[in-house]
Order: sequence, then C-alpha cells, then structure tokens
Amino acid sequence: MKLLKLNKKRLLILFFIIAMGSLSYAQDKDLSWEDLSKQYEVPEWFTEARFGIWVHWGAQSVPEYGGGWYARHMYMQDVGRETFGKNAYPYHLKRFGHPSEVGFKDVIHEWKAEKLDTDKLLAYFTEDLGAKYFMALAHHHDNFDNWDSKNHEWNTVNVGPKRDIIGEFSKSAKKYGVPFGVTTHNERFFDWMSPAFSADTSGVYKDIPYDGHLTKAEGKGTWWEGLDPALLYGLPPDKRTPEWTEAWKANWLLRMQDLLTSYDIDYVWFDGRGFPYGDYGKEAFRTFYNHNLEKYGKINAVIAGKIPGKDPGILHDIEQGVESEISEDPWQSICTFTHWFYKKDDPSRHDARSTIELLVDVVSKNGNFVLNVELLPDGTIPTEHKLIMDAFGNWLKLNAEAIYATKPWQVHGDNLFSAYKDANETNTNLANTDVVELKKKSKQFNNRTKDSPPYGHNEVRFTTKDGVLYMFVLNPSEGEITIPALGLQSQYNPKKIQSISMIGNENPIQYNQDIRNLTLKIPKTRPNPYAVVFAIKGAL
Repeated sequence: MKLLKLNKKRLLILFFIIAMGSLSYAQDKDLSWEDLSKQYEVPEWFTEARFGIWVHWGAQSVPEYGGGWYARHMYMQDVGRETFGKNAYPYHLKRFGHPSEVGFKDVIHEWKAEKLDTDKLLAYFTEDLGAKYFMALAHHHDNFDNWDSKNHEWNTVNVGPKRDIIGEFSKSAKKYGVPFGVTTHNERFFDWMSPAFSADTSGVYKDIPYDGHLTKAEGKGTWWEGLDPALLYGLPPDKRTPEWTEAWKANWLLRMQDLLTSYDIDYVWFDGRGFPYGDYGKEAFRTFYNHNLEKYGKINAVIAGKIPGKDPGILHDIEQGVESEISEDPWQSICTFTHWFYKKDDPSRHDARSTIELLVDVVSKNGNFVLNVELLPDGTIPTEHKLIMDAFGNWLKLNAEAIYATKPWQVHGDNLFSAYKDANETNTNLANTDVVELKKKSKQFNNRTKDSPPYGHNEVRFTTKDGVLYMFVLNPSEGEITIPALGLQSQYNPKKIQSISMIGNENPIQYNQDIRNLTLKIPKTRPNPYAVVFAIKGAL
C-alpha cells in the first residue's frame, strides 16, 4: 500500500515536471511572423464589439488652427495641394513666433494636458457611448512618443505633459473592462518632417534655417537643454546616410517592442499600406503576437492596417470609408469629425445622423466602426462634438441588441440607392449614376458625411442575432415601404414572418408579407429622428 502511494506521488511529480517542461517550451517558442499569421483568427471580442473609440490626440492638438498636419505645415509658407494646412504657418507666426526660433519642439513644450482625466473619459466612452474597445495615439508622423519611452527621449514623461499618457489610458481601459489599443503613424516621418530643415523663401526671414538644424549643444541655457533636436527631427536630409537610416529604423523597433509589451495592449493600428519600415514593422508585430500568445495560449489580439487581404495576420482597415458589400472576413472602418486633430478652422464633417448611418452600414457588412474623439489640448472633449456623441450614444443604447455581437444577413441591405433611382430632373445631383458607381467601387475616404444626400425613405440595412433579423430603415418617414428581399419568393428565401416590432415603440406594427415583398407601415411616432430598427422574427 505504501509502495502504491509512493508510485502515485512519483507519477504526480513526473507529470508535473513534464507539464512544466511543455509549458516552458510553449512559452519559449518564438514563432515567425509567417507561422503566427497562418494560425491567426480574429478574436471573438473584436467581432462582437462592433463599435470602438479612438483618441487621436497629441502635441499637435495644442495649436487651435492649422489643420491635422500642423507639425509639418507650420514650416511651409506654401502648402501646395495640402490646403487643409494653409493656416498653420501664419497662425504659428502669430501665436508662437517664427519657426527658426520657435519650432515644433516648443509646441510640444506648451502641451500640458492639465485637465486629462482618463477614468472620466473611459467612463463616458464605455457607459454613455457604448464603446466596446478603445485605442489611443502612441505617436504620429511627428515622432513624439505619448508614453514613457525607454528608447526615445522625446516623450510625454520628459517633455510637455510630464505624464505617461498611454499608461494612464491603458489602466483606465482595463478598469472599465474594454480591450486597449494603440496606433502608430511614424513610418512617414522621414519625408513628413523634412520641412523643418528648410527656410522661408520670401520675407524678412528669407533663407534663415528653421529649428530642424539646431544641435544638442545649442540648447544650453534653454528649456530643452540636454535634449537633442536631431532625435526629434532627424538629421538634415543631406546628412542621412544609409547606416543612419537603418539605425533609426532599428531604434523605432526598440520603441515599438517596449510599447507593445509594457502596456497590456490588445490591439494595434498602423498607418500606411505596408509593414512600417518593412521588416522592422513585421518584427515589431511578431513580438506583439508572440507576447500575446504567451499570455493567453492563443493570439487574442488584433493588428489592423490598410492592407486589403494581403496578409492573414492583419485585419483590413478602411480609413473614412466602407466596403461596398458584405465582407466574409471581419474588417474595420475608422471615422473622424475633421482632420483627426481638433482645430477651430476645421468644421465637423459629421453629425449624429451621419455617424449613426455609418455605424449601421459598416456593421451590416460584417465590419466594426471606430469613431475618433478629437480632444482639446487640455484633455477634454469639444462641446460641439460631445453633443453629437451624446445623441449617437443614446441611439446606440436604445438599439444595442441590433448592433453588438450581430452577424450579417445574406445581403447587407435592400432598395439600395433608391434616392438616386427616384431622383427627377429637379434633383440632378442625385440622378448622377456615375457618382453612384464610383462610390460603390471606391473604399478609402468614401464615407458619407452630414452633407451627403439623404437616403431614400425605403433604403434599409440588415443584421442578425439569435434567430432575429434586424432591419434598419435609414431615413424613415411615416407611410408604407416595400422590401423585395423579404418577399416569400425572393432569392434569399425568407420564411414566413411571425412578428415585427419597432425597438423603442411598443405599438403594433402593420405589415404584410406576400411572394413579392414585405410591405411595412412606418408609424408617425418614432423614438428619435434617426434610423429606426425593426426586430423581425420568423424570417430566418
């Protein structure tokens, strides 16, 4: 009996040793990007989320005017075709001074983020707006890190706010129970910041070099003493050797590996149409997925970029645009009110109606919708944007069951482009079928805005969940509409409908389903002036 007990103990010890050895092997195994990419599946938390919030915020939020590329355009007397930045140079002269004396480094110094309360923001984003994941800008094309970067001295702990912005957002996101992501935009840096090395071509400052030419030694006695401008702006373009360029990319990789393994990150979005800095970007993302795999035993993270279908490990993202049809693979659309950083001279292109319509359209096509919140430099939300988001959040809270964790139906909508088809000679813009075809084919930057023509009163979108078909009437008006897709003999073979109810209205809905159409009467009383949602039971 004692021998049996001893053998059992030995067996348990042996099993424990083997198990720990296997676990150690699994944790020590460093998979290649190709191996990670082959096994990758978009995690359930993402496909069920359907709506996220992004805070695209940094030192370029400090100037009140000048467009979303301020750090570039402040050095350009003539912005050429980049007209959205035409106010940056004159505004900089008036507020800060000439860029030969007061450059972007000094704009960073002005950023204090004095009212930033990440807990308050995350409470609003998750509880009032209904966001199911959240991401914050880690660094823009301006090369300034919004975290306690161990490999780059130009960061928010050393300069400006003197706070670990990413660290604070990460803790608050976890506190409010949503996955946390970061965005990186640094690949454009080399060319994007090159105007800092030029000079005025006319006027009293003609040919006086901008502050990109300053050296570390010239900082003695200034607020930036000890900091090297060459690490923010890079070397002057004519001094950038291939060796220097490779060393810069290698340092960027160290910065990214630090970021992606130090802040409990679930999601990464990168700007550009390929891996940032080529293989350096691939190595950064390999580190991220391996780190996540070690933590969860499977890859439970997302990397999103504007690479349509080119790599199975990358989720396809469309900047300010939408897919034209249902995508079999999950995807994402990102949207912003203006040009990403808040500026007073950049009026909002969106209102509650357009953002709600975008959310519905994206989700009906198996996508997630992300809305950027353009914080003021102090860390608060602009009043006019908050009013829009409040209305958006109220709508989503009411219609949550038709958005979260839904799947697309066989077709994303019906009566598509009916407003165009119904246009007459007095409304020639809507009758322009070439525009319709163009919008169907293009993706990036093709989304609707508050100035887009209204949808037809009978145009709808669909989602499904738990045996219920949800139908969104995008531009509802009192009266009857017909839905051919739900006729009993339509190509989608819907079943006999058992009941139809409007979310937010308990009154009975009048409808009739025959072989050709579903005819439905939209009541005069509706819960809000935006898209209405009908829960249809029995059709699936």
